[in-house]
Amino acid sequence: MQQAIETLSVSTQGQGLYEFTAAVEKFVANADVATGLLTVFVRHTSCSLLIQENADDDVKTDLEGFFARLVPEGMDWLVHTTEGPDDMPGHIKAALTQTSIGIPISEGVPVFGTWQGIYLYEHRSRPHRRDVVLHLIGDR
Repeated sequence: MQQAIETLSVSTQGQGLYEFTAAVEKFVANADVATGLLTVFVRHTSCSLLIQENADDDVKTDLEGFFARLVPEGMDWLVHTTEGPDDMPGHIKAALTQTSIGIPISEGVPVFGTWQGIYLYEHRSRPHRRDVVLHLIGDR
């Protein structure tokens, strides 16, 4: 049984989807694991992870528009407003999505579908550096 762990730093420039599929593929290629499971975990509460289509940018636009309508800024009934109007909506969006994703590894590569990529979904308006932990366990 082999294990490998690494923390990626993903820089964001505000709300949106930031693909980091290439960094995940590079980590797996260097890990010497042929068959296993990769856990991807983001260490924050106002961003999340998505596996989504990476062939057409309209998908990103539509997802961002949907979540902006579903959880808009300016909901005057929110109590947690200390860090600005985007903070609690960011927490809600993160609660509705996911902070951890499992990806199968087969023949030494992540088993993504043809148009799938992995994204950090930033829910805050200002730039951030987000830590994403990659943990791979499996056999050679």
